[in-house]
Amino acid sequence: MSDESESNKNRAVDAVSRRQVLAGTAAMTTAAVLTPSILKAKETSKMTAKAFVYTEVAISVPFDQAPWQAINEKIKEQPGFLNKTWLQGHGNQSVGGFYAFDSIEHARDFVTGYFPTEPRSFGVAHNTRIFDADVVREASIDLGSVHYGTHVSAKPGAFVYTELQFSKPFAEFPWQKRNEALKKVPGLMNKVWLSGLMTNTLGGFDAFETLDQALDFAINEFPGTAASLGCAFYTRVFDASITEQASRAMGSPYYAG
Repeated sequence: MSDESESNKNRAVDAVSRRQVLAGTAAMTTAAVLTPSILKAKETSKMTAKAFVYTEVAISVPFDQAPWQAINEKIKEQPGFLNKTWLQGHGNQSVGGFYAFDSIEHARDFVTGYFPTEPRSFGVAHNTRIFDADVVREASIDLGSVHYGTHVSAKPGAFVYTELQFSKPFAEFPWQKRNEALKKVPGLMNKVWLSGLMTNTLGGFDAFETLDQALDFAINEFPGTAASLGCAFYTRVFDASITEQASRAMGSPYYAG
């Protein structure tokens, strides 16, 4: 074999070797990117919630000054955690969240064990609520709830949290009639019905297209609903655009599109 032929053969072997190394490196890089924690996050985000948790901390701070990155990492370690939607109170800049858990037991452990350490570190009080996600499944799906697999076509502009000082087992509540009225509310994108654990309070976590529509619902429409039942109520409005980045980092289904 001539020296030239031998040289061409060696160059060909070297080229194949380089391609193999590059392919191997790419595969290793892909494997490094898809770490177990990321894979787990993708897997758990698709699980159906068995419990919801609402929290609000009595603090006023611009959200970009809140240590949400560090808090996110701690929350991801909590047993049964599925996803979180961060909340910034409109008008008072309170900080809170709407969470999904894989069981009521894990949700209870979260609000009694880990969560109180967050507001304690700031020296402030807080609110927490647990809701049974199973009993409201059908009613929530009827209103396009993203927590039960409904596809998100657009991200929300605002959220509204409501809770009535009214106790009624959800199975006895005529939600079909109320849903028909809610489907006509301007700007309402989807709703998760809420039924308080051990209290049977009625409420919801609603996504709206715009902040103005959310405010109109909370200020003008919902008080009439409470009045018809003769009960006091609690409403909160949150600007969804402020907390989008932090919520995406926690697998919030409201920003899955």
